[in-house]
Amino acid sequence: MAPGLLDLVHLTTWAVCAVIKLPQVVAVLKAGSAWGLSVTSLLLELAGFLVFLRYQIYYNYPLETYLEYPIIIAQDAILLFCIMHFNGKMKRALFYALIFCGSWYMLTLQKWIIDLAMNLCTFISGASKLVQLHHLWQTKDAGQTSALTWGLSAYTCAARIITTVMTTNDVAVLIRFIIMLILNLWVTAAVLHYRKTKKTN
Repeated sequence: MAPGLLDLVHLTTWAVCAVIKLPQVVAVLKAGSAWGLSVTSLLLELAGFLVFLRYQIYYNYPLETYLEYPIIIAQDAILLFCIMHFNGKMKRALFYALIFCGSWYMLTLQKWIIDLAMNLCTFISGASKLVQLHHLWQTKDAGQTSALTWGLSAYTCAARIITTVMTTNDVAVLIRFIIMLILNLWVTAAVLHYRKTKKTN
């Protein structure tokens, strides 16, 4: 694949990630409710993103292969703040922030820790999607869950499969993106299904 095409994939990924969580945040703010969203899912997703970002930085991977992660993490933090606000649990938000900051430091105390965390990161990120799916199946209602946000997440995973193959060829990273692509598509389909089911009732 030509370098120009690689640059295009990077740019589209960054553009999508610049707004990836905005449809979700807007839906929550507009409704004044976080109904349909799983806090556990979001916390697991944030943990997975933090581990992945730390891993990429630790191994000095090219910045363009992970530049979107600080942006996504900031958007997830804003979304978590909104959810905590509407659920009346703002004090927990500070606790979560302290845990994530401490984890950021501890991940690189030893090489084996960051390597193990990266391997577990795929399970953590996968669990975040499965928790959201379980929440959707349990409630049979998409609520404020944004299909657009999940669809954009699927796109970024597909794009990162391409960029990983072309740049670092890191097998752990590649496996993570393939699994996340499948799960993001599954959540998107579930959101669309329950949204359609609710409209027909």
